[in-house]
Amino acid sequence: MKPILKLYRGYANDEELIVMGHLFQPTNKKDYDFLAKKYKNASATIAMFRIKTQANAAVYLEHGTEKILTKTLDDGYFKFCIPLKSEHYGWIDYSVSTMYNDKIISSKASYNRPRKGDLGIISDIDDTFIVSYTRNPIQKIYNLLLKNVTKRKIFEDVVLHYQALSAAGRENDGEQNTFFYVSSSEWNLYRLIVKFTEIHQLPKAVLLLKDIKTSLTQFFWSLKPSSHNHKFEKIKHILEFYPQLQYVLLGDDSQEDVFLYESICKIFPLSVRAIYIRQTGKSKKSKVVTTLENIKTLNVAVCYFEHSSEAITHSKEIGIIT
Repeated sequence: MKPILKLYRGYANDEELIVMGHLFQPTNKKDYDFLAKKYKNASATIAMFRIKTQANAAVYLEHGTEKILTKTLDDGYFKFCIPLKSEHYGWIDYSVSTMYNDKIISSKASYNRPRKGDLGIISDIDDTFIVSYTRNPIQKIYNLLLKNVTKRKIFEDVVLHYQALSAAGRENDGEQNTFFYVSSSEWNLYRLIVKFTEIHQLPKAVLLLKDIKTSLTQFFWSLKPSSHNHKFEKIKHILEFYPQLQYVLLGDDSQEDVFLYESICKIFPLSVRAIYIRQTGKSKKSKVVTTLENIKTLNVAVCYFEHSSEAITHSKEIGIIT
């Protein structure tokens, strides 16, 4: 047995680097099986929420010629926020290690440093690009437990829209705008979400998720509607961290996205170019329509759409994509 060191995609601006991860206690259990079927998938999913984290353990970030020490928090989470001096942009590899029984255990991931002139694309996950049935708790649980990542559905044309946003304004092949996927899902689902985006060729993104859950009770509690203050604070942090970027925000009307985005627009009146809200029910919600009309008065383009093809047309009309 050995501890599991999991790293997440980090991000950097011209002055600071932020990378993070979790350290889990030694275990013989296998990690989530992306191909498990039905009840085996349910068992594997529940197992992701019964993991045991390692508190106050030493972890080291290898950065340039330095080896920087920090320790994990009570829930096994660690985060390095350090000064950055670099001439590199785009996705850059980093490495973190820990010691166990006098052996080095290391893991690698990458962080993103946007170029000047990039767009910042911030997207919700559930019912924004992955079909999650947030409005139907029974269907939501069924999908999460009994459908593995290869069986989960994605909305039609969402990939075309996201890929176009990723390439918008980029003159050189291979360069992409900066994507963030911000969700009220827990860090337990990080690998599943990343795998889903890779399967469907969605843009590579930094994920900012909710505090990890470590028990069956917490797992079932996570299925209940919860506060979205986490999402607001994460989005606010992104705009503060990258004040030079112009942003496109994407969400849906199943929860609180449009109201969070309205607050963001009021706080950052020069930063948001457009907001896209997916209609998840049979008809548009009057409160969402009213809120979007108010956002328009802040000189932000808005689109309340049922199909991603409508969002693509709108992005072309306002000149974000070609």
